Amino acid sequence: MTYRDSLKPWAIFQYLPDGENKCVYRFRTRTEADAFTTLLRQGGGKFEVVFDQQMVARG
Repeated sequence: MTYRDSLKPWAIFQYLPDGENKCVYRFRTRTEADAFTTLLRQGGGKFEVVFDQQMVARG
């Protein structure tokens, strides 16, 4: 993971029908991630905001 990615510990994951999870976007703040998740959910699908603690430990 790059230094640039480590600056964005808040991630939005999409739950896929086959049981897999996919990171779709990363943000610096939880507020930004929550706002974008609201927009994504309007289009359908399951999305969740998570704090990637491993990213912070690496940075």
